[in-house]
Amino acid sequence: MQTNDSTRSTAALHMGNGSGPGPALMGAHTLLGNDVCNKDGEDLGNIKEFMIDMSTGHVSYAVLSFGGLLGMGDKLFAVPWAALKLDTVNKRFTLDVPKATLKDAPGFDQDHWPAMSDRAWASGVHKFYGTPYSAG
Repeated sequence: MQTNDSTRSTAALHMGNGSGPGPALMGAHTLLGNDVCNKDGEDLGNIKEFMIDMSTGHVSYAVLSFGGLLGMGDKLFAVPWAALKLDTVNKRFTLDVPKATLKDAPGFDQDHWPAMSDRAWASGVHKFYGTPYSAG
């Protein structure tokens, strides 16, 4: 399902203005499709999915789509939730990774998702983004 500004709930419109549910608690669908930029303002892609740890209910990863043309040939990345910062002013996420570095991030394509619960895989992803990992 393609999500854009016209199909999002009005909750997304209330990010950071004191009315509505955001930004402390937000519906996941209001964040799908949000842009992701780095601190230099370079476009890194957009959020395609959220991966939820079913034992804790916490978001473990956001799946970032980068590259390709019109959604075709995109490379996907599981970005640890702790690596993303919500930018309520610009209504997007910030990821502190240079665009050139993201090209070397552990990624996958739409038809070949990794076993995200695999501890070795998860440890490598967290190490790449510099976020803490607990196999816990």
